[in-house]
Amino acid sequence: LTGAGDKALCTGMDVADVASGEAQGETPDSREEVPWLHLTAIQNRCWKPVITAVNGMVVGGGLHFIADSDLIVCSEDATFFDTHVKVGLIAGLEPVGLSRRIPLEAALRMALLGGSERLGAKEALELGLVGEVVPAEQLMPRARELAAKIAQHSPTALARTKQVIWEGLDRGLHDAVHHAWEAISEHSDHPDLREGSLAFVEKRKPRWKPYSD
Repeated sequence: LTGAGDKALCTGMDVADVASGEAQGETPDSREEVPWLHLTAIQNRCWKPVITAVNGMVVGGGLHFIADSDLIVCSEDATFFDTHVKVGLIAGLEPVGLSRRIPLEAALRMALLGGSERLGAKEALELGLVGEVVPAEQLMPRARELAAKIAQHSPTALARTKQVIWEGLDRGLHDAVHHAWEAISEHSDHPDLREGSLAFVEKRKPRWKPYSD
Protein backbone atom coordinates (compact mmCIF):
# COMPACT_ATOMS: atom_id res chain seq x y z
CA LEU A 1 0.00 0.00 0.00
CA THR A 2 1.38 3.41 -0.95
CA GLY A 3 0.22 6.79 -2.14
CA ALA A 4 0.34 8.18 -5.65
CA GLY A 5 3.28 10.52 -6.21
CA ASP A 6 5.60 11.54 -3.42
CA LYS A 7 3.54 14.08 -1.46
CA ALA A 8 1.39 11.88 0.76
CA LEU A 9 0.27 8.36 1.58
CA CYS A 10 -3.18 9.62 2.64
CA THR A 11 -4.43 12.92 4.05
CA GLY A 12 -7.79 11.66 5.29
CA MET A 13 -11.20 13.24 4.86
CA ASP A 14 -11.66 16.36 2.78
CA VAL A 15 -12.33 19.09 5.37
CA ALA A 16 -14.35 20.97 2.73
CA ASP A 17 -16.93 18.17 2.90
CA VAL A 18 -17.29 18.73 6.64
CA ALA A 19 -17.62 22.48 6.18
CA SER A 20 -20.32 22.04 3.53
CA GLY A 21 -22.23 19.51 5.60
CA GLU A 22 -21.74 16.73 3.02
CA ALA A 23 -20.05 14.49 5.60
CA GLN A 24 -22.91 14.82 8.10
CA GLY A 25 -24.71 11.76 6.78
CA GLU A 26 -21.74 9.56 7.65
CA THR A 27 -22.41 9.95 11.36
CA PRO A 28 -23.69 6.57 12.59
CA ASP A 29 -27.19 6.39 14.08
CA SER A 30 -26.24 3.25 16.00
CA ARG A 31 -23.25 1.94 17.89
CA GLU A 32 -23.40 -1.10 15.64
CA GLU A 33 -22.39 0.84 12.52
CA VAL A 34 -19.11 2.74 12.36
CA PRO A 35 -18.61 3.71 8.69
CA TRP A 36 -14.94 4.54 9.11
CA LEU A 37 -14.13 1.00 10.22
CA HIS A 38 -14.24 -0.54 6.75
CA LEU A 39 -11.11 1.01 5.28
CA THR A 40 -8.20 -1.31 5.99
CA ALA A 41 -7.48 -4.98 5.45
CA ILE A 42 -7.76 -5.66 9.19
CA GLN A 43 -11.08 -3.84 9.47
CA ASN A 44 -12.42 -5.95 6.59
CA ARG A 45 -11.04 -9.20 8.05
CA CYS A 46 -8.69 -9.67 5.09
CA TRP A 47 -5.68 -11.68 6.23
CA LYS A 48 -3.34 -11.12 3.30
CA PRO A 49 -0.12 -9.54 4.63
CA VAL A 50 0.01 -5.77 4.06
CA ILE A 51 3.19 -3.74 3.64
CA THR A 52 2.72 0.01 3.75
CA ALA A 53 5.28 2.21 2.00
CA VAL A 54 4.90 5.71 3.43
CA ASN A 55 5.95 8.19 0.76
CA GLY A 56 5.19 11.52 2.44
CA MET A 57 2.50 12.87 4.74
CA VAL A 58 0.05 10.73 6.70
CA VAL A 59 -2.71 12.88 8.15
CA GLY A 60 -5.91 12.25 10.13
CA GLY A 61 -7.86 9.37 8.63
CA GLY A 62 -4.74 8.23 6.79
CA LEU A 63 -3.45 7.03 10.16
CA HIS A 64 -5.91 4.10 9.95
CA PHE A 65 -3.58 2.55 7.36
CA ILE A 66 -0.60 2.94 9.69
CA ALA A 67 -2.42 1.54 12.72
CA ASP A 68 -3.55 -1.55 10.80
CA SER A 69 -0.53 -2.32 8.64
CA ASP A 70 1.65 -5.40 9.17
CA LEU A 71 4.98 -3.99 8.02
CA ILE A 72 5.72 -0.30 7.50
CA VAL A 73 8.61 1.20 5.56
CA CYS A 74 8.79 4.96 5.25
CA SER A 75 10.89 7.45 3.34
CA GLU A 76 13.16 9.83 5.23
CA ASP A 77 10.82 12.73 4.51
CA ALA A 78 7.66 11.01 5.83
CA THR A 79 5.61 12.86 8.44
CA PHE A 80 2.71 11.80 10.63
CA PHE A 81 0.17 14.14 12.25
CA ASP A 82 -3.50 14.38 13.21
CA THR A 83 -5.50 17.55 12.53
CA HIS A 84 -8.93 16.42 13.79
CA VAL A 85 -9.11 18.73 16.83
CA LYS A 86 -7.73 21.64 14.77
CA VAL A 87 -10.96 21.67 12.74
CA GLY A 88 -13.31 20.80 15.61
CA LEU A 89 -13.48 17.04 15.08
CA ILE A 90 -12.83 14.33 17.67
CA ALA A 91 -9.54 12.51 17.18
CA GLY A 92 -10.93 9.16 18.24
CA LEU A 93 -10.74 6.18 15.92
CA GLU A 94 -7.19 6.63 14.66
CA PRO A 95 -5.54 7.24 18.08
CA VAL A 96 -7.32 4.19 19.50
CA GLY A 97 -5.69 2.07 16.79
CA LEU A 98 -2.32 3.78 17.13
CA SER A 99 -2.23 3.29 20.90
CA ARG A 100 -1.83 -0.44 20.27
CA ARG A 101 1.39 0.22 18.32
CA ILE A 102 3.02 3.11 20.16
CA PRO A 103 3.13 4.41 23.76
CA LEU A 104 -0.10 6.01 24.96
CA GLU A 105 1.56 9.39 25.54
CA ALA A 106 2.78 9.44 21.93
CA ALA A 107 -0.73 8.73 20.62
CA LEU A 108 -2.18 11.41 22.89
CA ARG A 109 0.49 13.91 21.88
CA MET A 110 -0.33 13.43 18.20
CA ALA A 111 -4.10 13.66 18.81
CA LEU A 112 -4.08 16.64 21.16
CA LEU A 113 -1.53 18.81 19.34
CA GLY A 114 -3.75 18.81 16.26
CA GLY A 115 -0.93 18.85 13.76
CA SER A 116 0.89 21.83 15.26
CA GLU A 117 3.88 19.48 15.59
CA ARG A 118 4.61 16.67 13.16
CA LEU A 119 6.18 13.32 13.87
CA GLY A 120 9.13 12.76 11.56
CA ALA A 121 10.44 9.49 10.18
CA LYS A 122 13.26 9.18 12.72
CA GLU A 123 10.91 9.74 15.67
CA ALA A 124 8.37 7.33 14.17
CA LEU A 125 11.06 4.65 14.00
CA GLU A 126 12.15 5.28 17.58
CA LEU A 127 8.54 4.94 18.77
CA GLY A 128 7.99 1.72 16.81
CA LEU A 129 5.33 3.32 14.61
CA VAL A 130 7.30 2.25 11.54
CA GLY A 131 9.75 -0.60 11.15
CA GLU A 132 12.23 0.91 8.74
CA VAL A 133 13.30 4.27 7.27
CA VAL A 134 14.97 4.47 3.85
CA PRO A 135 15.86 7.17 1.32
CA ALA A 136 12.89 8.06 -0.90
CA GLU A 137 14.36 6.40 -3.99
CA GLN A 138 14.73 3.12 -2.09
CA LEU A 139 11.20 3.08 -0.65
CA MET A 140 9.35 1.03 -3.26
CA PRO A 141 12.27 -1.29 -4.08
CA ARG A 142 12.57 -2.13 -0.37
CA ALA A 143 8.81 -2.63 0.03
CA ARG A 144 8.76 -4.94 -3.00
CA GLU A 145 11.80 -6.81 -1.66
CA LEU A 146 9.95 -7.52 1.59
CA ALA A 147 6.83 -8.54 -0.35
CA ALA A 148 8.83 -10.97 -2.48
CA LYS A 149 10.33 -12.58 0.61
CA ILE A 150 6.90 -12.98 2.21
CA ALA A 151 5.44 -14.37 -1.01
CA GLN A 152 7.82 -17.35 -0.91
CA HIS A 153 5.89 -18.86 1.99
CA SER A 154 2.64 -20.79 2.34
CA PRO A 155 -0.27 -18.39 1.65
CA THR A 156 -2.49 -20.21 4.14
CA ALA A 157 0.17 -20.29 6.87
CA LEU A 158 0.81 -16.59 6.32
CA ALA A 159 -2.88 -15.65 6.49
CA ARG A 160 -3.55 -17.73 9.60
CA THR A 161 -0.40 -16.42 11.27
CA LYS A 162 -1.47 -12.82 10.67
CA GLN A 163 -5.00 -13.58 11.86
CA VAL A 164 -4.04 -15.10 15.22
CA ILE A 165 -1.58 -12.28 15.96
CA TRP A 166 -4.02 -9.47 15.21
CA GLU A 167 -7.00 -11.18 16.84
CA GLY A 168 -4.82 -11.88 19.87
CA LEU A 169 -4.64 -8.12 20.51
CA ASP A 170 -8.37 -8.16 21.23
CA ARG A 171 -8.05 -10.96 23.80
CA GLY A 172 -6.33 -11.55 27.10
CA LEU A 173 -3.04 -13.48 26.93
CA HIS A 174 -4.50 -16.81 28.08
CA ASP A 175 -7.39 -16.61 25.62
CA ALA A 176 -5.11 -15.43 22.79
CA VAL A 177 -2.75 -18.38 23.25
CA HIS A 178 -5.66 -20.85 23.22
CA HIS A 179 -7.07 -19.16 20.12
CA ALA A 180 -3.68 -19.50 18.40
CA TRP A 181 -3.46 -23.16 19.39
CA GLU A 182 -6.89 -23.82 17.90
CA ALA A 183 -5.66 -22.32 14.61
CA ILE A 184 -2.52 -24.48 14.73
CA SER A 185 -4.62 -27.59 15.34
CA GLU A 186 -6.96 -26.71 12.47
CA HIS A 187 -3.95 -26.19 10.20
CA SER A 188 -2.47 -29.60 11.04
CA ASP A 189 -4.31 -31.34 8.21
CA HIS A 190 -3.57 -28.68 5.58
CA PRO A 191 -1.51 -30.03 2.63
CA ASP A 192 1.00 -27.18 2.92
CA LEU A 193 2.22 -28.59 6.22
CA ARG A 194 3.45 -31.80 4.59
CA GLU A 195 4.53 -30.04 1.40
CA GLY A 196 6.79 -27.69 3.33
CA SER A 197 8.54 -30.58 5.07
CA LEU A 198 8.91 -32.58 1.85
CA ALA A 199 10.31 -29.61 -0.03
CA PHE A 200 12.88 -29.04 2.70
CA VAL A 201 13.99 -32.69 2.67
CA GLU A 202 14.02 -32.84 -1.15
CA LYS A 203 15.84 -29.50 -1.38
CA ARG A 204 13.35 -27.87 -3.73
CA LYS A 205 10.91 -24.97 -3.67
CA PRO A 206 7.54 -25.82 -2.10
CA ARG A 207 4.44 -25.99 -4.29
CA TRP A 208 1.91 -24.27 -2.06
CA LYS A 209 -1.85 -24.56 -2.33
CA PRO A 210 -3.77 -21.32 -3.01
CA TYR A 211 -5.17 -19.72 0.13
CA SER A 212 -8.87 -20.05 0.84
CA ASP A 213 -10.55 -19.44 4.16
